[in-house]
Amino acid sequence: MVLINILLVDDHVLFAKSLSVALDEYNEIEHFHVAGDIQSLDEMIVDKNIDIVLMDINLGNLSDGDGLEIASDLLKSNPGVKIIILTGYDLPVYRHEARKKGISGFLNKNISPDNLISSLIHVSRGGTCFPPESNEMIIEDLTNTEKKILQLISSGKKRKHVADELYMSERTLSNHLQHIFEKLDVSSAVEAVTKAIQLGYIPPIC
Repeated sequence: MVLINILLVDDHVLFAKSLSVALDEYNEIEHFHVAGDIQSLDEMIVDKNIDIVLMDINLGNLSDGDGLEIASDLLKSNPGVKIIILTGYDLPVYRHEARKKGISGFLNKNISPDNLISSLIHVSRGGTCFPPESNEMIIEDLTNTEKKILQLISSGKKRKHVADELYMSERTLSNHLQHIFEKLDVSSAVEAVTKAIQLGYIPPIC
């Protein structure tokens, strides 16, 4: 039988407790630990002989950075550990980023305990667990400048104001927008903003 040591990195105490109770029923889980702070992650991974880290994307008060950034750093300092993103932020851009960073899986928090255990065992044996890629998955990433342009446009700023804020000419801005349209397969700024929100490149408009 596979015995797995798990470390959960999540700022939701109730979720952590619920997951601990759920996984306690499975003999495959040797120990389940919850990280109290981000600074001790490397130490915990070594001291607790962690096999798999379950990492949320939005870590709230635990960290100013997101789980994908922290996971990437952990993999560099702990190349033997496996990391699975376990989150409610199930968006194509996050799944795409996770694959690029060498993360072993991406699961929605709505997953059943049985399916979670199956995924943990699969990853512990060297596999990966990602949902099937949809046709919406972007092959070519948006650059930071392109994301910033869409964020400013989504806030209601006119093109001239966007260009001024980013210290570029309106012609350069138009070139950036054309590249964005091609990458997202859209034909207008409104469609680009809508699709960028759907994919997770920019936050929803409140």
